[in-house]
Amino acid sequence: MTHQDPAFTAKGRFWRGNLHTHSTRSDGVLSPEEVCRRYKAEGYDFMALTDHFVGAYGYPIVDTVPMRDAGFTTILGAELHSGAMANGELWHILAVGLPADFAPSNSPSFVPVAGQETGAEIAARAVAAGAFVAIAHPQWSGLTLADARAITAAHAVEIYNHGCAMGCDRPDGFAIADLLLTEGRKLTLIATDDAHFSEPDHFGGWVMVKAEANEPEALLSALKAGHFYSSQGPELRDVRIEGGKLIVECSAVSSIVALGWGTGAKAVHGHSMTRGEVPLDRLNNSPWIRAAVIDAAGKRAWSNPIWLGEHGANPRVAG
Repeated sequence: MTHQDPAFTAKGRFWRGNLHTHSTRSDGVLSPEEVCRRYKAEGYDFMALTDHFVGAYGYPIVDTVPMRDAGFTTILGAELHSGAMANGELWHILAVGLPADFAPSNSPSFVPVAGQETGAEIAARAVAAGAFVAIAHPQWSGLTLADARAITAAHAVEIYNHGCAMGCDRPDGFAIADLLLTEGRKLTLIATDDAHFSEPDHFGGWVMVKAEANEPEALLSALKAGHFYSSQGPELRDVRIEGGKLIVECSAVSSIVALGWGTGAKAVHGHSMTRGEVPLDRLNNSPWIRAAVIDAAGKRAWSNPIWLGEHGANPRVAG
């Protein structure tokens, strides 16, 4: 039986986009117009400007519709903040596809206040309003597993944040994402920039979204359906499981890795590999498998998890 990542069977083509960016409407250093111009000039097909949704900045959902043209589009969004995490700091929740009139939270600044929505509540309200919602930069936030468990409405976890990589060497969310997957949460995985343009925090992590048109609603539907992969450079061309193996087709890479729950992982290595087969015997009968590839420069790309059901990838291996 073959299990294929739906990103590679969905209709359409891949569009490159950044889902997390800031401008002078919050704490970025470039105007919304200049941010969009730079992403378009860099070859991106779309982006979401996600300024900080707090009262100090006027609760911005920036109107980027005027920046769209025949070859470049934008999706309205914001980085939402409300409620305290276990460490006492404010939640950061990425919401892409918000309506322009999304109601402000009671978040006057980046300090939690009594009586405001919890992180879980504002995430659920954003999903109900039609947004694609992700838990932002778990490592940078100091997120605990209990914190992450509380956000039950989210579609995704931000597993790579380029701004956090460059600014504080706390870039990833893999540990939180994999633990949530192991608990059965059907989450997807996004890479972003979180660009402020105050340091080299841009053009370092993106999503490749499979959709029939480079239009906001088509892209948003594809994101919610998991029809995408994330990358720092390498291209994924097919990811599937058959015959007890993870099969990956991609641009030239040096390593292809299969990952599952617990310690389950296995890699194959080579030179300029454009196809690899990874045996899944060491994946501990994981009910989900995800792929990572690493090129000769150390740049990575990541698939979303493929769900295999309760029997996992290899029923012969004890769970």
